[in-house]
Amino acid sequence: MVWALAGAAFAKPPATLPQIDTARSQFGFEIRTRFGQKIEGNFPRFEALSTQLPDGRHQVRLRMYAQYVEIPDKPRYTAWMRGEDFFDVARYPLIEYQSDPYSPDVIERGGEVQGWLTIRGISRRETLRLAEPECARPGYDCDLVSRGTVLRGRYGMDSWQMALGDRVTFILRTRLVGASQP
Repeated sequence: MVWALAGAAFAKPPATLPQIDTARSQFGFEIRTRFGQKIEGNFPRFEALSTQLPDGRHQVRLRMYAQYVEIPDKPRYTAWMRGEDFFDVARYPLIEYQSDPYSPDVIERGGEVQGWLTIRGISRRETLRLAEPECARPGYDCDLVSRGTVLRGRYGMDSWQMALGDRVTFILRTRLVGASQP
């Protein structure tokens, strides 16, 4: 899950790091049923803290508020995703990601970022992938698109195995504010 790249989309370190434009960014996920149906959800509330390390590398910490997760136009699915069989938001209201330090040029070319993902109190190493940008100023003139697929059973979400696949793909479409003028 290239959530790590969501808050630091630029190739050359500026004096201050840009911030995520929460009004224009979309953080979501998809999971497939055993019958091939794709269920798409989103996290309408999230935040990120981007830091630049003394050596020039970047690091990002992302928090998604699982208690607000929703499956649009499907209140029953939304309730199930929030319930104890999936995200269990009463006990674990946050999904968090802490990236390892990474080179900011990953934003220019796309690539993988490693880090720690915590869901339901379980932390695991995950590899996240940032797609190659489609514009000269990624995050400003086009979305930074990152994806990461996890196996839900590794995070204690192993109910409904007969109906749902094990893979959950997180998809982040990130826009930034604080860009320098072209």
